[in-house]
Amino acid sequence: MAEVVIVRDAEEAGALAADAIEGLVRAKPDAVLGLATGSTPLTTWRSLARRGLDLSRVRGFALDEYVGLPREHPESYRSVILREVVDVLGLDPLLVRVPGDDGGPLTTAGRRYEDAIAAAGGVDLQILGIGRTGHIGFNEPGSSLASRTRIKTLAARTREDNARFFSSIDEVPRHCITQGLGTILEARRLVLLAFGEGKAEAVAGAVEGPVTTSCPGSVIQLHPDVLVLVDEAAASRLANADYYRYAWDHRLEVAGA
Repeated sequence: MAEVVIVRDAEEAGALAADAIEGLVRAKPDAVLGLATGSTPLTTWRSLARRGLDLSRVRGFALDEYVGLPREHPESYRSVILREVVDVLGLDPLLVRVPGDDGGPLTTAGRRYEDAIAAAGGVDLQILGIGRTGHIGFNEPGSSLASRTRIKTLAARTREDNARFFSSIDEVPRHCITQGLGTILEARRLVLLAFGEGKAEAVAGAVEGPVTTSCPGSVIQLHPDVLVLVDEAAASRLANADYYRYAWDHRLEVAGA
């Protein structure tokens, strides 16, 4: 099952996620990272930036991108990744990809993105957030557990949640290109972060509920190497929270692990 760590706050979670990335990059300087956007991973990027690592060879693949926003729009995920990840970490922007950024036909953008990930050797570590609907990436409820990168229609609740980044909800695109759940599962390691009471139901469904398309995040239960980092509020509906705390406090430190 996933290793669940209940932390004090987003800063502690970000430091633990950055630890995982640092360990990977020190062992593999040209590691492939799966990059999530939004406010959830910001503490991860800030913590990693303070470590003085040379990340210039690290390659990155974003989880998703809006359809219909010009790439130079400040809320396109290309712009967000450049502003919040590439510039902060000193990544080479030429080594960072976003779905549909190659200028080819939209209808085949998903297949081309899958091919690019495969050509890079696959994602070593995928950073994930989770939406209130239980979505990871933009895989809304009902998404196939075997889905691949494709065009999706955003749920009304997701558009409402993302409206805070725009002047009004009318400006939030209705469509996106997102990595599929099957694509995400192919990453060698998953690190999911969630903060706040608003994420508690989704976290409980993802970690302890049945594996179901009604909670796309529950697909993480099918992955052999998952780290879930949540604050007390996001963990408030976890039935096994006391065990997760006990297991973390008494974790076995293995040399070289």
